[in-house]
Amino acid sequence: MWYYQSKKDDTQVIDKLTELAESYPTRGFDEYYHKIRREGLKWNRKRVLRIYREMKLSLRRKHKKRLIKRVKQPLETPVELNECWSMDFMSDALTDGRKVRVFNVIDDCNREALAIQVGLTYPARAVVETLENLKEEIGVPKYMRCDNGPEFISKTFMNWCKKNFIEIKYTQPGKPMQNGYIERFNRFFREDILDAYHFNDTYKLQKISDNWREDYNFNHPHKSLGNKSPKEYMPRFDEEFKFFIKSDLNKNYLSNFKVS
Repeated sequence: MWYYQSKKDDTQVIDKLTELAESYPTRGFDEYYHKIRREGLKWNRKRVLRIYREMKLSLRRKHKKRLIKRVKQPLETPVELNECWSMDFMSDALTDGRKVRVFNVIDDCNREALAIQVGLTYPARAVVETLENLKEEIGVPKYMRCDNGPEFISKTFMNWCKKNFIEIKYTQPGKPMQNGYIERFNRFFREDILDAYHFNDTYKLQKISDNWREDYNFNHPHKSLGNKSPKEYMPRFDEEFKFFIKSDLNKNYLSNFKVS
């Protein structure tokens, strides 16, 4: 028996439809076909429609939100406090199955844990509130290093940074080690807290996290810091001043000064 075999090659049409589907994932066949005709391609409508259906492009396609291409930022160690802070989120679950989020902030200079805040949800507004509290306590940094999470690319966070003259250093998507200081911090926190305990509510998790943060800042040795803790390596001026005025000798010394 002899059968007719078609010699038509639809590769070019398939490639063109694939290109259009990637560039315009929410459009339909009519717009694809008119774009093809506007480019001067004289493919028959029935032929393009047949291939369009064979590729199942008529089904609704889910597409991810596009991210702006980020420039690789070198992971450098600052020489001063409040020069660069790193931020990141962690996720876990309570015993009743509710999801919980942990927002971490550290200073890249001495690896000090500035904030560990817990919440069932943690929108950009809560991020700004945490940073405002840190601003009143220790000031603001020159740079912020973070990933491309929805909280960090929101207008609320970006406008706050712009208002406080803070430059945001975004990591490239899929490159978590470009924010290596906070990633290493997250590892210790997960091993010591999230993987070690069961939590019934966020209050208990917050209380244990606060105690762990204090112990981490004063007692955790860092090899990169000469096996010193963050507070030993480089304490903040306000803490040195508080320690200074605690002694009786310094109290007597300061009593000689009058505030005008």
